[in-house]
Amino acid sequence: MKVSDRCKEMIKHHEGVRYKPYRCPARLWTVGVGHVLYPAQGRLPLDQRDAYPLAPEDNRTFSKDEVDGTLSADLIRFEVGVARLFHMVLTQGQNDALVSFAFNLGLGGVQRSTLRQKVLRGETQEAADEFLKFVRGGGKILPGLVKRRNDERALFLS
Repeated sequence: MKVSDRCKEMIKHHEGVRYKPYRCPARLWTVGVGHVLYPAQGRLPLDQRDAYPLAPEDNRTFSKDEVDGTLSADLIRFEVGVARLFHMVLTQGQNDALVSFAFNLGLGGVQRSTLRQKVLRGETQEAADEFLKFVRGGGKILPGLVKRRNDERALFLS
């Protein structure tokens, strides 16, 4: 199932949209809506990532069309992953919430989550409450993640 335009806008809102490459907190070259430019850089130890150069062709301002196209391409992977992990009929809101969650957490994190187990068991309300447990970064509760998880929870229940 494809995500709705509402979901795309929510992801953009929470991830942010950047038209020039920057280093994310994990020290990876990133552009657009959380798009990692060089996946190989992510396989390096954190202390070696700063030495990874930005390719000259990427040292520019990306257009809105390029950023939107990259986001659409990135979302396909998460739409397919959610369909694989949740082999059941989902509502549009459930699908959108789970794709947004996977986009932020990663498909591996979703696969191992209690949220997934509760969705698969049909425990909708309990599954919705699980979103609210994923609000920490570096051991601290992050206000931005609290807002995002509340938005995902509301979308899931819509």
